Amino acid sequence: ICVASLSSPVLQYCPAFWESTGDSRDIGQSSPIKMQRFAIKRALSGIDFQPWSFSRCLSQVARNEASLHENHDVLIPKMPPFDFSPPPYNGPSADVILQKRKDYLSPSMFYFYKNPLNVVEGKMQYLFDERGRRYLDAFGGIATVCCGHCHPDVVEAIVKQTNRLQHSTILYLNHAIADFAEALASKLPGDLKVVFFTNSGTEANELAMMIARLYTGCHDIISLRNAYHGNAAATMGATAQCNWKFNIVQSGVHHALNPDPYRGVFGSDGEKYAKDVQDLIDFGTSGSVAGFISEAIQGVGGIIELAPGYLPAVYSSIKKAGGLCIADEVQAGFARTGSHFWGFEAHGVVPDIVTMAKGIGNGIPLGAVVTTPEIAEVLTRRNYFNTFGGNPVCTAAGLAVLNVIERERLQEHAHVVGSYLKERLIALKDKYEIIGDVRGRGLMLGVELVTDRQLKTPAKVEIMHVMEQMKDMGVLVGKGGFYGNIFRITPPLCFTKEDADFLVDVMDITMSKM
Repeated sequence: ICVASLSSPVLQYCPAFWESTGDSRDIGQSSPIKMQRFAIKRALSGIDFQPWSFSRCLSQVARNEASLHENHDVLIPKMPPFDFSPPPYNGPSADVILQKRKDYLSPSMFYFYKNPLNVVEGKMQYLFDERGRRYLDAFGGIATVCCGHCHPDVVEAIVKQTNRLQHSTILYLNHAIADFAEALASKLPGDLKVVFFTNSGTEANELAMMIARLYTGCHDIISLRNAYHGNAAATMGATAQCNWKFNIVQSGVHHALNPDPYRGVFGSDGEKYAKDVQDLIDFGTSGSVAGFISEAIQGVGGIIELAPGYLPAVYSSIKKAGGLCIADEVQAGFARTGSHFWGFEAHGVVPDIVTMAKGIGNGIPLGAVVTTPEIAEVLTRRNYFNTFGGNPVCTAAGLAVLNVIERERLQEHAHVVGSYLKERLIALKDKYEIIGDVRGRGLMLGVELVTDRQLKTPAKVEIMHVMEQMKDMGVLVGKGGFYGNIFRITPPLCFTKEDADFLVDVMDITMSKM
């Protein structure tokens, strides 16, 4: 255990501390800083760096940092060892990049943390900032990095294909797109074997909704409240949080009660929620619908796993109304839930259309829609074309991702480590009243913070404090949900039990000081 805060200027300049943590801050520092560090090193050279003496030394030098510590030492868990050190970074600083963002990029772009993190390198489940400091990535680029940052097999596939052929067009033949489509289809049940490649999850869901409307001849689609399916024209209609919806025409989508076991009106009774879908069909449509779209675990919505029994009952109602069932696997797919490769499999249903993105390419811009040959025929009525969908570099990366998941048994790993992490988080819930709920599967977990467990009052301010403190101690997590009070824990699937312990220990220490 190392003592004091990782945000302390003293620690930024103290070689003994960073050597003890396995990290280096000698990278990219200016000469004055190096001189300051050299002076500190000389001043402390005769000190035996036992935890107690290090604490006393640091508390004397850093006693003015009352804003964070209030003059108390903080026990910092030690991050698991990792055999990698990034090369020196000589690029622009965080301040320079932030100013460029303000000057040249959309003002709609937001960022985490009071002082935004400048991430310059990634390796497996870790990220590194401009000073070479290592962070445990428990967010995975928003459930996107599945194999690990810069996994060597994925990088090699991308480089080889780029050197051979970066782009042509699907009007010509190339084995990369065909090989990946075949491998992807083999992971899906039933007759789901026709693949349309896209560039993102939004684009995949847009295409899926259009296919459903064309195939059925109906316009009405049912989605769930609290859902997020994208931010384009049709998908914004299917999205059901005002935070993500602009005041534009969004027609033909009905939003059913969300089968949320924690906040929902029927608790965990999935069949009661499902009745609302039937009511929407009976009283909100002509009696026929184009389809129903949902995630098995809502990601942006706050890692909400749909109540048991819900999807089978809803799928039955949709089929009777002539509609198609669309499974949005953009976040839950590709072994993330551990128990299954796809989120919908945990509910015992087989959809008509499956959409996917994020984990499909480990960070490469890639998405896909998979459906049956019969349904796929509707796109032959006109010309359907996607310039970059099926790009050889992206599909080569996708195939490499599938191979890594299989060879490294990442699904099983996600189940084992995710179950362990969830148990530790539940134990933390028993310790702190601020944790209202712990939920999810595998390495797709949510921790909801509340200021009152009975009223379930969202802890919107408190979660920001905890996030900041965890970042200062070397752990990066996401947040989401309508109120922004839910931790989204979606790390790369190579995340270990030691990483899980470090995450929970850091969260524990942070909450103990609130």
